[in-house]
Amino acid sequence: MASRIVALLRDDIVTMALKPGDIISESDIAGRHGVSRQPVREAFIRLSQQGLLMIRPKRATVIKKISADGVRQSRFIRESIEVEIVRRVAGNPHADTVALLTGVIAAQQAKSDAGDIRGFHGLDEEFHHQLALLAGVEYAWQLVADHKIQLDRVRYLTLGRASSEYAIAEHKAITAAVAAGDVVSAEKEIRKHLARAEVLLSQTIADFPDYFETADSAH
Repeated sequence: MASRIVALLRDDIVTMALKPGDIISESDIAGRHGVSRQPVREAFIRLSQQGLLMIRPKRATVIKKISADGVRQSRFIRESIEVEIVRRVAGNPHADTVALLTGVIAAQQAKSDAGDIRGFHGLDEEFHHQLALLAGVEYAWQLVADHKIQLDRVRYLTLGRASSEYAIAEHKAITAAVAAGDVVSAEKEIRKHLARAEVLLSQTIADFPDYFETADSAH
């Protein structure tokens, strides 16, 4: 039950249903999901350890603001792992690899055309997850997923039609390099794709300065 609450709250935090600085309480969350306070308390502790909640004894629990340094570290971890994933897939492409990746991209395009941001975000994750599955290293993707939460918060804030089309074009370029068995180009394209996080971070800090940690808000 605690794990379910963690997943639900993480999704709310990433998608900005719960915004940086919002106050939440164990009793409210327990009532909303029809559970006792014990699993909610456990979920709060886990989310605090993940850098998403600030639990202050005898004071309100707050959704932590986004750490710019955390975003940059998330990107470093993600790029380090995903470059090796793509190199492995491109180095040993199979007949169904391109069809699988192209199918995910087509579904992304449909979600983008429909303006379904949440659906697009989920399929964006699925594209990278499928690369890990094709490389035979699903556990590596789980490591990425566990460490990219701060980055996901920034990505969700910047998702829109223009941003979605950029991501789709970059996914197509990665897929084309994989299809050609071109390891060098595949690595180049995944690095280019993930490097856009720095641009998104600067854009988000400028557009939503109150959502980011300062020296005072970090404690």
